[in-house]
Amino acid sequence: MSAPIRILIVDDDALVRLGLSMMLAGAEDLQIVGEAADGAEALAAAGELRPDVVLMDIRMPRMDGLTATERLRARRDPPEVIIMTTFDTDEHILRAMRVGACGFLLKHTPPPQIVQAIRQVAAGEPIISPSVLRRLMNYVGDLAAAPPDPRRERARAALQRLSPGERAVALLIGQGRSNGEIGRELSMSVATVKAYVSRVLTKLDLNNRVQVALLVHDAALEDEPPAQT
Repeated sequence: MSAPIRILIVDDDALVRLGLSMMLAGAEDLQIVGEAADGAEALAAAGELRPDVVLMDIRMPRMDGLTATERLRARRDPPEVIIMTTFDTDEHILRAMRVGACGFLLKHTPPPQIVQAIRQVAAGEPIISPSVLRRLMNYVGDLAAAPPDPRRERARAALQRLSPGERAVALLIGQGRSNGEIGRELSMSVATVKAYVSRVLTKLDLNNRVQVALLVHDAALEDEPPAQT
């Protein structure tokens, strides 16, 4: 049996922390290793406890969850971070993705979906709740209709550094495709897709697939058909 997924819960509301701990305790493959009441405590706890996944609130005293996420993700071998909040504004969604969060869930997400999200993120697959994804897609639509801006041009220039095969994989990541779906689309094995994803992250100096997707969205290329490799 593989080791359980180690989880750190970060929220300034003690009742929320208790509720999440009780809910996750029923999953045999998950282990709560600690709690923190703000971003500063989260940084210290993560360094000591070495969690695999951090459930991170946004609005907290001393240090907010997005700042803490950015600092965590800048560390060597950082934990994956799932942002959990009642606030799903475009600003929060986009900043969470830019600083390296691998998931974004609303606190009223049903418990089974939270458990599955933790497993998925621990396996390296991003997760975004459907309501949040709709908000992001609306943002993408607005971006595509807007006049050219420096961010779009920078994103397109970054994607030009990729080989045709890497670019094809990046575009499909931008569409939210899994490794299996990318493999079927491009006639690659899952192992080959993983190798391409790793090269894309390295070349673009990004932390995870969510940031690749956001870069594709910034470039307004998410609807471009991927080139066949």
